[in-house]
Amino acid sequence: MDEAKIDRWRHQHTFGTDERAPGERRTRWVIALTFTTMVVEIASGTAFGSMALLADGWHMASHAAALSVTAFAYWFARRHAHSDRFSFGTGKVGALGGFASAVALALVALLVLVESGERLLVPVDIQFNYAIGVAAAGLVVNLVSAFLLRDDHEHESHGHLHHDHNLRAAYLHVMADALTSVFALGALLTGKYLGWTWMDPFMGIVGSIVIARWSYGLILDTSRVLLDAEVDDDLRREMLTAIEAEPETLVADLHVWRVGPRHFAAIVVVVVAEAKPSEHYRSLLRGHQDLVHVTVEVNASR
Repeated sequence: MDEAKIDRWRHQHTFGTDERAPGERRTRWVIALTFTTMVVEIASGTAFGSMALLADGWHMASHAAALSVTAFAYWFARRHAHSDRFSFGTGKVGALGGFASAVALALVALLVLVESGERLLVPVDIQFNYAIGVAAAGLVVNLVSAFLLRDDHEHESHGHLHHDHNLRAAYLHVMADALTSVFALGALLTGKYLGWTWMDPFMGIVGSIVIARWSYGLILDTSRVLLDAEVDDDLRREMLTAIEAEPETLVADLHVWRVGPRHFAAIVVVVVAEAKPSEHYRSLLRGHQDLVHVTVEVNASR
């Protein structure tokens, strides 16, 4: 058969991953800001004896690494978007990057919790004036970073909520940085003016618990994508209703999974009294523009 005759049935499996993501460039700016602040806070926390400040610095160090994973995931997905090695494209690379970042976030929470507990038992002297200035500067950097990523961490398309889990991970890392900076600043201010030096490690413990909760949520969300368990029942019901509206047509099997930040693939097995071309059943789903790769198997019941 002439190759040209089957071109109409061929299509790419890039699903948008061959294009530069909206937040990719801003993620690089956030990495630079985070790394610079990390160096300043670790050096200052060590010099001034603040556990909250030191914990925030090491926390930002892990975030600089995690944000680098985010940037790498964007590059890798785009670089290999046209590779035949990936059966349904590189759409899950972002979710994989988000999962890795979530695990790193959980490790950070554990390290901060342990270190803060030790400082609570064995207090150290803190040079409050210097530490407060550095913590305030760190908070400003975190707020600027959150502003850079604020609009792109999630969006809605065709009635279904979609996440760029890779960028969402970056957003949560930045928000976790901002939270620990607020806790560090609050602890240092109460320590200086009220003499509550125990607030410094205590706030480290509180921050670690909140960060662990964020990490847990991100791990759950990205795992659903990686295990093809993310698609909600509403979309499945809508697909079933559209196909079974045909006379004497039943759906025997339906598989739907995400292949990109805004795209789904589906395999549908239909059983009909009088078989029609598979293209007819695909056309019934054209109202779902998110469905970009639909395979239909038609079986006649007679």
